[in-house]
Amino acid sequence: MQMIYGTGNQAKLAHMRRHLEPLGLSLIGLDSFDSLPSVEETGRTPLENARLKAHAYYRALGRPVFSCDSGLYFAGLPDALQPGVHVRSPQGRYLDDDAMTAYYGELARQYGGLTARYHNAICLVMDEAHCFESEDPSLWGESFRIVAQPHPKRESGFPLDRISVHIPTGRYYYDLDHLEVDGGTLPDGFRCFFRQALGL
Repeated sequence: MQMIYGTGNQAKLAHMRRHLEPLGLSLIGLDSFDSLPSVEETGRTPLENARLKAHAYYRALGRPVFSCDSGLYFAGLPDALQPGVHVRSPQGRYLDDDAMTAYYGELARQYGGLTARYHNAICLVMDEAHCFESEDPSLWGESFRIVAQPHPKRESGFPLDRISVHIPTGRYYYDLDHLEVDGGTLPDGFRCFFRQALGL
């Protein structure tokens, strides 16, 4: 079954493809289409933003499409510094990949390292009458550490991986193999969601 993933981020598309391949799902991204609307992510939660994107892309394409969104939350960080759904624009300022690494790395330096967790949400629009969505904790990533020293490797689209450390092993995520990374950053809750929504 072919499904549209409502993202233009090639790293996220490849990551989700790898994760959902066992279900027999073939994913294509937004770069396969022309003249798509620009969706302003005005939601206050990851689910609100996922819903905005999925419905907008469904209206434009008329085909089943799903969108995901995330919020980043740090243990022990003041509310005013919590990025939440504004991971790319903390304090109202948009950050490119290098600026994101620098900003969060500096926060980690100031606070002696940070324990972080992504709260993820998904919205799947099959047609006008069938929409499935979830922000269940089974979709959330595992807790991880943000550190000040970046890994020398960089991958476009996942800038925080350069400063993300796997808590159980103390190793950078870049130094883990795909099985370890997939288990940590894309939970099995996503597979369960699609199994239930599509009757797989």
